[in-house]
Amino acid sequence: MVKYFTELFSGMKSLLVGMGITARVGMRKPITVHYPFETLNVTKNFRSHIELALDPEKGFHKCITCGMCERACPSGCITIKSEKPEGAKKKELVAYYLDYTKCSLCANCVESCPTDAIEFSNDYKLVGTSRHDFHFELLGRAKKRLEKMGKAWTPPEAEPPKTEAPKPKAEATAPTQA
Repeated sequence: MVKYFTELFSGMKSLLVGMGITARVGMRKPITVHYPFETLNVTKNFRSHIELALDPEKGFHKCITCGMCERACPSGCITIKSEKPEGAKKKELVAYYLDYTKCSLCANCVESCPTDAIEFSNDYKLVGTSRHDFHFELLGRAKKRLEKMGKAWTPPEAEPPKTEAPKPKAEATAPTQA
């Protein structure tokens, strides 16, 4: 009988201690965020998928289609397509594909880019029902980002071909006889 009352008082004591802890913690200010109604600020060193860096003054991307990012990627998740228009000196970026399902976020592509044309996105709200939802066409995304900024997508003007002015022909002068 003594053992029964000992266990009863021990259980009551444990219950009161637990209720006291619950009451103390219940009165504190919450540390959680009610997502999606509230969001936290993303730190500068956050690494999400890559994006094409935009030059807001020019209204265009900075990529020169050198392919260094594609070669530096150990996962092989970057594919660049470029074309050289007739009469142009430089290639133009036609498509920039990223397979984010393969990306290891190693930053080799960002570090190897000679023109700083690639940067990490702050997009952490990536949701998909299929792995194909994470295959990004970054050129199209860059156009949409620029439109959200209120700027127009303006490709740089192609330099007109330089034509040299015709040189005047030097006329042969015959010696005059006097």
